[in-house]
Amino acid sequence: MAELRLPPTTDSVPAARRFARDQLRASDADVDTAILLVSEVVTNAVLHARSDFLLAVDDFGVRARIAVTDGSPVPPRLHNFAVESATGRGLRLLDQLALRWGVDPGDGGHGKVVWFEVGTPSAAAWESFADGMLAEGLPGDF
Repeated sequence: MAELRLPPTTDSVPAARRFARDQLRASDADVDTAILLVSEVVTNAVLHARSDFLLAVDDFGVRARIAVTDGSPVPPRLHNFAVESATGRGLRLLDQLALRWGVDPGDGGHGKVVWFEVGTPSAAAWESFADGMLAEGLPGDF
């Protein structure tokens, strides 16, 4: 397992992506989906936890597990945002594209750990997500 501690700044999001991509460069897991989900989970930590956080990346070959530990005990929640909303899709992406995901209490009851797993690349997961978005309707003239 490789770990990286980062501060709650916007610069941490691309740093987390680079770190995760470097750790998964030889993986058979879906690295592109993993990196997208790293962006979403880390952005949530930066925006909502507002504490330093720890990014942990485990590569198991055909499966990768990524965890973000932050200082806030408040678990993330899926929301139903308007189609036009600029935010609120991160956990929906996580829910649709990850093999599994969850939230565990942090060590000693301090903070939380948001984790997810991705497997080998799967067009079916992306198609399911796209179908869901289309069912909700698209903003503008799409």
